[in-house]
Amino acid sequence: MNRRMMALGLAAAIALPAAASASETAIQPRIVVTGEGQASVAPDMAVLSLSVMREATTAREALDANNAAMGEVTKAVKAMGVEDRDIQTAGLQIMPRYNFTNKPDGTQEAELVAYQVTNTLTVRVRDISKTGEILDKAVSLGVNQGGNISFTNDDSSATVTEARKRAVENATDKARTLAEAAGVKLGRVVEISDQSFSVQPMAIQAQAKSFDRSFSAVPIEDGENSYSVQVNMTFELE
Repeated sequence: MNRRMMALGLAAAIALPAAASASETAIQPRIVVTGEGQASVAPDMAVLSLSVMREATTAREALDANNAAMGEVTKAVKAMGVEDRDIQTAGLQIMPRYNFTNKPDGTQEAELVAYQVTNTLTVRVRDISKTGEILDKAVSLGVNQGGNISFTNDDSSATVTEARKRAVENATDKARTLAEAAGVKLGRVVEISDQSFSVQPMAIQAQAKSFDRSFSAVPIEDGENSYSVQVNMTFELE
């Protein structure tokens, strides 16, 4: 055997283990599933949106009247145990109000008749049992718009964690069912990601001006908050 043939044989012998190694490291068949989990918990905080609207012939007069009313509302809310950190101005709006008159030529004539000032306050009530009482008191002191109520949790991490565990269990069950139906065996988890989570609180929409004054406090039902989580999981198939 000449030197050339010996060299070719040696090269082939070296290449064979390399090809076998590449085959061994080939990506295994995989299955990707999405799991969903949900957990609920009673809320421990109510968030109120309270608005005072006042109207006057000048913007200054409307603002002064609004300031006086909102000042009383804020003072009363604090007196009922709400801390400064839980009271925040959410918006202040000053708008002219016009009367429009149709003219014979088809155009309209605008007449400035008043200015409207609306001040909106966001209040976090950590003692939910006081929610109705606070809302009722605010209305009696001048709140005449808003009344939006939402219930939330100061710390929802434990509930979200439970929902995340249930999402993983749901994804694993799905993967196992699909693998059995396909006649293959489910392998190890090679990738997992937390796609998203959403909060679905029970909300109440109420117009403050429509409350029945025969009640000493507005009746409130806080229900439960539901937290939903989605996870993506990738399993190898054996």
